[in-house]
Amino acid sequence: MPFGYASPEQIMRDKADYARKGIARGRSVVVLQYADGILFVAPNPSRALHKISEIYDRIGFAAVGRYNEFEELRLGGIRYADINGYTYDRSDVTGRGLANLYASNLGRIFTESIKSLEVEVVVAEVGDTPDGDAIYRLTFDGSVFDEHGFAAMGGQAEAVATRLKERYREAMSLAEALEVALAALTEPGGERPPVSQLEVAVLDRNREHRKFLRLTGPRLERLISATPAASAPEAPEAPTAPEAGSGEKPPPTGPDGDFDDGSSPL
Repeated sequence: MPFGYASPEQIMRDKADYARKGIARGRSVVVLQYADGILFVAPNPSRALHKISEIYDRIGFAAVGRYNEFEELRLGGIRYADINGYTYDRSDVTGRGLANLYASNLGRIFTESIKSLEVEVVVAEVGDTPDGDAIYRLTFDGSVFDEHGFAAMGGQAEAVATRLKERYREAMSLAEALEVALAALTEPGGERPPVSQLEVAVLDRNREHRKFLRLTGPRLERLISATPAASAPEAPEAPTAPEAGSGEKPPPTGPDGDFDDGSSPL
């Protein structure tokens, strides 16, 4: 056997482990449905670099991992949407089509490149009714997951998803959905990030034409204060034995607590 030989299976495992570790260093992102659309919430201290963005009329994008890598995906998705919307019809641009495009690109890079992308992505599309909403989560290897109700990625994604599952219910108001998202993103006994370090946006089905809207400043503060701790009754359960013994730790960060140059996970 030649010196330094590694089987294809081992190479793929190493690339997958490398990508997972990079993604886990980023802060978690939550996407969930509410009565009037889809809500995106992410802790993000940077005012210049967005983890949540608009792709097209009804389509939103959220990502975690290396900013420079998922920004390339975002820009490619915008070009794809603009070209297809102009060539055919705006209604021909769908979240499913965009998710398939991303899956193809991510899968090709994972198999053909030395290093896989350290990104995880959600493509969400709001419909005319809640039944028409769609949330697609894509991993670094091109796998696509059709999520129902909510999705969590990055950081301690499994723990965040568990807290989401405990609190989520259908047809919540926007204020209630935001409360559920913030409760899921906050570790038991931890402090919630200040409003200035939150990135929040919605796809609102009631808006005309472009459905994407960022929520910032006083508007976001009023929304957070509108529902006083919707999940407060569940708070006493946080320090029970299973939670206290889970051994979960906050995700590690760089020397500045996060990154602003595309070189570390966001």
